Parts: sequence; C-alpha cells; structure tokens
Amino acid sequence: MALKRSLTLSSMAVVATGIAIASGSLSLADDAPDSSAASLSDVAPKADGATTAAAAETEAETLEAESESAAGTASDRAPEVTRSDNRAAADPQKLDTLSLKSKAMTRTEDLSDEDPRVIAAALLSEYGWSQDQFSCLDSLWTRESNWNVHADNPSSSAYGIPQALPGSKMASAGADWATNPVTQIRWGLGYIQDRYGSPCSAWGHSQSQGFY
Repeated sequence: MALKRSLTLSSMAVVATGIAIASGSLSLADDAPDSSAASLSDVAPKADGATTAAAAETEAETLEAESESAAGTASDRAPEVTRSDNRAAADPQKLDTLSLKSKAMTRTEDLSDEDPRVIAAALLSEYGWSQDQFSCLDSLWTRESNWNVHADNPSSSAYGIPQALPGSKMASAGADWATNPVTQIRWGLGYIQDRYGSPCSAWGHSQSQGFY
C-alpha cells in the first residue's frame, strides 16, 4: 500500500514536472524572437533604403529634365543680343561724343561759307596753335593776298589766300583748291607748320625778308 502510494506520488511528480517542463517550453517559446519576423525586420530597412535611393535618383532625373526643358524654352524665346545691339544703350556718353564729332565735321565743311579769317581762326587748333597766333597769321596773309581766295599774281603765278607758288600745289589739300577757302587755308597752315613752325615765325620771316 505504501509502495503503491509512493509510485502514485512519483507518477504525479513526473506528470507535474512534465507539465512544468512543458509549461517552461511554452514560456520559452513565447519569449523567443520569431526568426521569420527578425528576417523581415532585417530586410525591411534595406528595402526601404533602396526604394528611397531609387526615388531620389528618379526625382533628380525629373528635375534635370525639367531644367533642360525650361532652358530650351527660354533659349527659343529669348532673341540673341549682340554687342552692336546694345552698344548705344550701354554707352550713352560715347554716343553723345560721336554725335558731337559728327556735328563738328559738318561744321568744318560749312566753314567754306564763312569769312576766311573765321575759317583760319577755327582751324588753328588742328595744327597745335592757340589763338594768340592768329594776329600774326592775319598780318601775313593780309600782306600776301588780303585774304582773297582768287588772288592771282600774274608775275609769279602765286595764287589764293596763302599765295601758293604755283597755285596748283594746293591740290594736295583738295581738288577744289582754286575756289574753296577751307582747302587753301588748310594747305597754307600746313606749309607754315612744316617750314616755319608757327604763323608768328612765318610773319617774322616775311617782315625781315619780304616773303615767306
């Protein structure tokens, strides 16, 4: 009887222990991480990173395509601007200077209608002389021709305001040398500059020698 009870108790203990072990196995199984879940968690970030990189690359390509398209559209619409197109607008001072120079050239051409003395006074600066040389020039050419564009010396063939000898020498200043006071004066001033340096030097020579 005692032996039977002991066996019974032992059996119960084994059963209880088995249940405990089973329970422990169940508990351990509940606490252990799911390998399939772990694998998914490991793969998921990688999949997300690849997707993000692919999306970023696609977005960059899209932005580049849009930029090129916009540049092409702007190029199609915008007219080509050359330097000559905006020169006047970019440099108004230069434009004004060119305009004044043009007016000055026109004024020089119109001088042919002026008194020869006025023409000579206006041209002195072109030869590097100041207006204080004009009084000497006036005295010199008053003696030579009295500023007459058609003055002709039959004994020497000297002609015109500066009394070029012969008169045809003045053709180097212009084909209209026989009638245009501007042409005659330009030739005469050039002659004085080359031979005497200034009107006052030419006048001094004329006073001492009777000619220049």
